[in-house]
Amino acid sequence: MKTLIRSTLYVLATTIVFGGLYPAVVTLAARLLWPAKASGSFVSSGGRVVGSSLIGQKFSDPKYLHPRPSAAGKDGYDATASGGTNKGPTDAGLAKSIADAVRTARADRPGDGRPVPADLVTASASGLDPHLSPDAALWQAARIARARGVSEDRVAAVIRRHVEPRTLGLFGEPRVNVLLTNLDLDREFARP
Repeated sequence: MKTLIRSTLYVLATTIVFGGLYPAVVTLAARLLWPAKASGSFVSSGGRVVGSSLIGQKFSDPKYLHPRPSAAGKDGYDATASGGTNKGPTDAGLAKSIADAVRTARADRPGDGRPVPADLVTASASGLDPHLSPDAALWQAARIARARGVSEDRVAAVIRRHVEPRTLGLFGEPRVNVLLTNLDLDREFARP
């Protein structure tokens, strides 16, 4: 009986500390130190929330930077169904979707023989990656420039302004946030 009481008290104590107090302290600290990030990193434009800088969303208009392909949900970019395709290198469906994505990317830069950046043709593990590599973003500059009637150099300059460095100079790779760059394209070249 003594062991049962001691075990029950231990379970209650650890539940209170690690299931209640610890999450409350971490949440409070996050809200005090990083209020925007702790609240979802929402991005506003024109007085309304247009998305989050942490969650990818679909852009298909040629005037905008297009994100990585998404397998999250039926039509992609569904934050409630985040996840990858779970398809392997021998899956015919994966090979077809990559071939289709390569054709689409090649249409952005007709005659360009360079390899298409991998993140333009493959989904991220979550299917909601809000970033592209600088190479993948710059690959799209020609299409965006044609659609907006401006020079490719001007579009590339906007994209380069949004290149984020490695986290703490060590972790990850340089990246471009698709939503923030698209909002800046609208500001720079007048919203279409």
